[in-house]
Amino acid sequence: MQRKKLNNIFDKNTAASYDNQREKLAPIKNALHLCIRMLGSKLPADSNVLCAGVGTGEELIYLAEAFPNWHFTAVDPSSTMLDVCRQRVEERNFSSRCDFHEGYLGSLPASNKFNMATSILVSHFIVDKNERINYFTEISSKLYPGSYMVNADLASDMSTSEYESLLEVWQNMHDYAGMPAKIESFGDKVVILPIDQVKEIVKSSGFETPVQFFQTLLIHAWFSKVELGDL
Repeated sequence: MQRKKLNNIFDKNTAASYDNQREKLAPIKNALHLCIRMLGSKLPADSNVLCAGVGTGEELIYLAEAFPNWHFTAVDPSSTMLDVCRQRVEERNFSSRCDFHEGYLGSLPASNKFNMATSILVSHFIVDKNERINYFTEISSKLYPGSYMVNADLASDMSTSEYESLLEVWQNMHDYAGMPAKIESFGDKVVILPIDQVKEIVKSSGFETPVQFFQTLLIHAWFSKVELGDL
């Protein structure tokens, strides 16, 4: 999938129902957010955080509540998702600490630098490998040397019996939540790569070797530090 098509995935109806559909699966989100909070707990009190593909702003809102002096730049190509994020931020009186950017990372001012970045369930929508590398390279270029990125993506070796077993439970989980699993898009619109390949893509984008610190079924999350010598 080309990046310009990402905006079409999350239309107005999808954006409005996105969080409500996932309410039964909130424990997964909450556990990941807690891990991100622990990673950022030693950052400067006035840190600037980049939320790439912010969607409806779940991690932004959690981190804004946890760290009341952090500033956030929310980036998303979907105007509808970004509108929901903005509305949720305004309801919680975080607006003075948030900038909203409709578009892609490449259109952010080059002078913007961040203490941490998040990319939560974004890059598996980028089908082309080189575009995926460019995506993470754009993130690394906007971080201070030594800063962390957290990326969470669907990952597994689709040729293995382990993947088939996880996929069955994945389907059960979505049935429980009352939402479609959309597994027919796996390998097409959603690119599920083996863990080592995801790590290699991130590492080739200006980061040190990613460290996996979270997994729930097909969802894996890593933290990666920007290489000190590259920036």
